[in-house]
Amino acid sequence: MTLNAQDYAHIPGWGIDADPKNDPTYPMRDRSKDDHTGASGANRPTLQVPDFEVLKSIERPTPSAVIGDGPAPSGLSGMIRRFAFRYSENVYPHWLPLVLADKINVVEGILADLAHGHVPNLFAEKGMAASWKYDRRNTALRLAAGAAIATGLVVWLSRGKKTKKQKKAARKQQLALKF
Repeated sequence: MTLNAQDYAHIPGWGIDADPKNDPTYPMRDRSKDDHTGASGANRPTLQVPDFEVLKSIERPTPSAVIGDGPAPSGLSGMIRRFAFRYSENVYPHWLPLVLADKINVVEGILADLAHGHVPNLFAEKGMAASWKYDRRNTALRLAAGAAIATGLVVWLSRGKKTKKQKKAARKQQLALKF
């Protein structure tokens, strides 16, 4: 049983890549050669030797040939990243801590700016001007939600503090109720 293009002509888009003149990779990929061996190990570039800590996946025996020059993991976010890289890339304990570490790294960066005497312009750095211009309703909702959460935290944290006089009066009242 032999199949030809007419057998699949009823499927939309079938055979769209059959014509080499319509293939966008045609000039770069010469289909006439039968060399399908792929890259050989002899062509691998020499490995870059990092002078800082590089976290690598447990699935890879060696680091990549070229490594970026970003900062090494540090602080609490670095500890969380090191924890995440103990797990395989196909499980949540790898990716969720990395997302958390990114959020913590933002806070660490803001604190580092404040420690060096620089007050960051969070409104501009988070793109709030464009957000306010093009999505005013959702931006207002996010700002209101943030203000409500901050207010709730302040009320909750300040509510639990009693003065010594209040504690002493409460103890006297409890003793009076016992007798």
